[in-house]
Amino acid sequence: MDPRTLPPDWPNRSAGRRLRAGSVEWWVIDTGGPGPVVLLLHGLGASGHSFARMIAGLAPQYRVIVPDLPGHGCSRSMSSARSGPMAMADDLAKLCAVFEVQPAVVIGHSAGAILALHLAQRWPEAHVVGINAALGEFDGAAGVLFPVLAKGLAALPFAATGFARLWGRAATVDRLLDGTGSQIDAAGRAQYLRLVQDPAHVQGALAMMAQWDLRPVLAQLPDLRSRVLLVVGREDRAVPFTLSRNWAARMPAAAYIELPGGHLIHEERPDGLVPVLQDWLGQLAT
Repeated sequence: MDPRTLPPDWPNRSAGRRLRAGSVEWWVIDTGGPGPVVLLLHGLGASGHSFARMIAGLAPQYRVIVPDLPGHGCSRSMSSARSGPMAMADDLAKLCAVFEVQPAVVIGHSAGAILALHLAQRWPEAHVVGINAALGEFDGAAGVLFPVLAKGLAALPFAATGFARLWGRAATVDRLLDGTGSQIDAAGRAQYLRLVQDPAHVQGALAMMAQWDLRPVLAQLPDLRSRVLLVVGREDRAVPFTLSRNWAARMPAAAYIELPGGHLIHEERPDGLVPVLQDWLGQLAT
């Protein structure tokens, strides 16, 4: 999407700006006070808008930086081969270098949690929060077929336009969102509908699916020394919450919290999970 076409009520539109770093033309929300930097990373098919409630709660105490991931929302990648977790994390590090910041806290949702955990290898002093972290591969044949299918679709010149037309209907988006186990408000549903109707955004999601290889990231987790909090919603229908529970037991400095809610728990809770985050960060500071 072109940020100039975003509706006036798009979350944190006025705090966003264009920025070139590495091979990505980023759209980044940069808001909050002069406190420690918190980097927020959304999941597959979403954009920075999804953190609206969390941003509102964190901004009084932190500087909050929220990029649309490459190919998603208003960010555009100049390279079609940099949508996997390793390359995407490298590009996020370049973005932070342009800002001349090293985040004190990196918070990722779903696939964004994978990026946050990988960035912790680069920034070991940063605290990491994974919200319904996508810490597992597809099982069986799906693990082979889904990436291959996405790769084939991403290579077709009009596939993204076709999918945007097919999926870009309110009823279809409602079914997709309901399938996550979360109930978000009408404004949030309208924002996802706008994303799904954009072929460039769909193309970015397909590229990410095609190149998503978790094995290098997962192999590093048992040795990760950063302080990690894994937060899950028990009603998550997209990612089994047991993945986070099992991985928390395997990491040296990980905590695990299980709450009522679905995959989009940070969007459906009015407080944006901020009290949970502040309580954990406060415990680390004592």
